[in-house]
Amino acid sequence: MGCMSASSQEQQIARSATIVSIGNVLSRVMGLARESVIAGIFGASGSVSAYTAASQLPFTLYEMLIGGMVSSALVPTFSEHAGPEQRQELWRTASLVFTLGALALGSIILLMEVAAPWVTPALVRFDPPLQAETTRLLRIASWSVLFLGLSGIATALCQALQRFAAPAFTTVAFNATMVVVALVFGPRWQDVRILAAAMVLGAALQVVLQIPALRDMRLRPMIDLRHPALRQILRLYAPVVLSLIVAAFGVVLDSNLASRTGESSISWMRYATRLIQFPLGLVSAAIATAILPSLSRQAADEAAGLAPREGFCATLAGGLRLVLVLTVPAVIALLVLARPVVALLFQHGSFTEADTLQTALALRYYLLGLTFAAVDQPLVFAFYARKDTWRPALVGILGVGLYLAVALPTLQSMGMVGLILANGAQLAGHSAIMVWLFQRRVGPLRGYGIGRALGQGLVASLAMGGVLYGVRWGVEALLPGAGLVRSAAVVAIGGCLGLAVYLGLCVVLRVRELRLARSLVDHILRRQDPGMRSRSTGP
Repeated sequence: MGCMSASSQEQQIARSATIVSIGNVLSRVMGLARESVIAGIFGASGSVSAYTAASQLPFTLYEMLIGGMVSSALVPTFSEHAGPEQRQELWRTASLVFTLGALALGSIILLMEVAAPWVTPALVRFDPPLQAETTRLLRIASWSVLFLGLSGIATALCQALQRFAAPAFTTVAFNATMVVVALVFGPRWQDVRILAAAMVLGAALQVVLQIPALRDMRLRPMIDLRHPALRQILRLYAPVVLSLIVAAFGVVLDSNLASRTGESSISWMRYATRLIQFPLGLVSAAIATAILPSLSRQAADEAAGLAPREGFCATLAGGLRLVLVLTVPAVIALLVLARPVVALLFQHGSFTEADTLQTALALRYYLLGLTFAAVDQPLVFAFYARKDTWRPALVGILGVGLYLAVALPTLQSMGMVGLILANGAQLAGHSAIMVWLFQRRVGPLRGYGIGRALGQGLVASLAMGGVLYGVRWGVEALLPGAGLVRSAAVVAIGGCLGLAVYLGLCVVLRVRELRLARSLVDHILRRQDPGMRSRSTGP
């Protein structure tokens, strides 16, 4: 593994990221469809803000109990026993994790059902009727925690076995369930409680979807608190859960502060955040997920003296270059086309033009932190691969401090925008510190072409941005007045011309990462599944 060339390593990353990217594309498309449906039926009303606040807590609890454990502890631990000769031990470890996870998650649900009236005031400060509605939504949505948690454990097991297909499409199933339920029952009942119920159903389908990928697993109820794998998982996860508790405090505080700036602020921020998550999930999450098993094995080989440290750095650098070349143009495009994109996706039914203006405003400010967020995830995963969870945890805690340092002074004067700027400062500070720590702890990232990739991507993206601005100005001049046709024309024409300009300049500038992106397309056309490749052919 350690003797493979950097080019082969990058090609493997590209191939491994392919199937994750396909799932993420479909997931993000369905996610945007979900938000568009919710916007059309319920608008940016206080009820949507209540649902957003209530649904945040189950996801936050999942992240604290299981989600944060997937990449930091479960995948590295499961990967140690992923070889064919160690499968029995892998099944024992997985059985233990599934059993303890189900017990812990079930206990949390019961606690939430009882404590919901006291939890809601910490989440939001609405008028009494809307506050009571948030409590009802919280009680329904809490049941999704169990299925989200079991799905997360199954995802970690699949990724350790390099079976990326099933986990890649779990979120697709979740979002599709939300869309179908909202379309079928939303117009008839006009009650956001159907969204909370759809959350539970969608989370359950995430578990069901991964069962075929683990059909060879020998799962049985098991409790062994002295199992060495459990001790390793807890040791790796202890600092992560500490940082997640602090991060959860930040999420709850952000929701509480946003509710004080107007009952629609949380809704506007929700829709803008969904657009930000599209490039993050499609690019950063896909690449970080694809390189984690390889980084974990390389770190183990390095510790055993079987591979040099440079191989680990080269793998991470290849992932970071791909992230930058694909994320920077997304930032520029969304910055220029923020309003027509929001109008095209959301402005129908109960979602008004005023909602479009506020959501586009939130989106533009969120874009300030998008690139930092994109490079941050591979960096964090690199530390997890080396079984170092303390440093990312401490940086996460510091990041919440940066958020508070900006949010509290700007809340009164800038309202919602102040909170978004605080989020951007948190992301920028977090990624900068992670780069600094990696270079001190592991080694320098200079000499791997990261600066070159950023510069080339930025030049091509700025030229693309100029074209997008010209297209937007021209179409708006030809089609005066707001409307779906004008927004669709701006996005369609601008998107096609902008993509052509960006790709053309990448060819002229000889951006080598463009070849890796093309290999993703070739891999899709050949319909190969990198998740089923033999471990002997891995990086």
